[in-house]
Amino acid sequence: MDRIDAMRLFVRIVERGSFAAAARDLDVPRSSVTQGIQELERRLGAQLLQRTTRQVRPTLDGEAFYRRCLGIIADVEEAEAAFNGAKPSGLLRVDVHGTLARHFMMPGLPQFLETYPGIQVLVSEADRFVDLTRDGVDCVLRVGELPDSSLIGRRIATLEEGTFASPDYLARHGVPQSPGQLEGHRMIGYLSQVTGEVIPLEFMIGGKRQTVTLPASIMVTGAETNVAAARLGLGLIQVPRYRVAEDLAAGALAEVLENFPARPLPVHVLYTRTPQLSPRVRVFVDWLAKEFASRLPR
Repeated sequence: MDRIDAMRLFVRIVERGSFAAAARDLDVPRSSVTQGIQELERRLGAQLLQRTTRQVRPTLDGEAFYRRCLGIIADVEEAEAAFNGAKPSGLLRVDVHGTLARHFMMPGLPQFLETYPGIQVLVSEADRFVDLTRDGVDCVLRVGELPDSSLIGRRIATLEEGTFASPDYLARHGVPQSPGQLEGHRMIGYLSQVTGEVIPLEFMIGGKRQTVTLPASIMVTGAETNVAAARLGLGLIQVPRYRVAEDLAAGALAEVLENFPARPLPVHVLYTRTPQLSPRVRVFVDWLAKEFASRLPR
């Protein structure tokens, strides 16, 4: 095993926290993984990994070597691509909210894979916090303001939000003309994955943000369930317009309080703070930004 391959192996073990998972990812025998790390540690004269019965973690030397490896591997891939004209290749792990993936990413993905046939994309869906290093993820796609983080975020789009309800709900509760007329109304309680609390409705009034929390008969954690509950007349929801475009066209939902919109939601791609982006991550992020631009209303 040459030095670059050994570095790639070490990086994958650190990211996955497992020799077995790294072996599966790289499609090499488990014995080769063990032997490769032993040879690497012997050549460096340092212990890089701490092994327990449950997980593998880097030592302090291992942490430092991991950060250096990321930059070296990215430099090698960049140099090879520049000199031999090779396109980026390898496994790309992306974590994304399911509704975003289905609307903005999946329709154009065949063309992306045709352009970069050497890239394999593994798409996972989670509304939870993802540790890119521990979970072995290259980048995540998220909606909303960024929390303080060691991750780097590139804003690729902004989603306009609206407030929506079913015609049946509005027939029973009335159509509010301003946020001040929401007394007696109900909302679908959408729970924050960060706080576990219901996210209030938000309105911009005279340039100032105002939040309203209404009674809720149902609370949900999933975006699609949130919209489904609104179709059934269970309350008001506040979601990006793209998500309910078909429901609006079909008359299953109607928009209210159009003159009091919530703040637009930024969309970011997040990745780890490394000296240089992997070429496959860079081309994917650039492509994804173009996909959002082409599919959002102008």
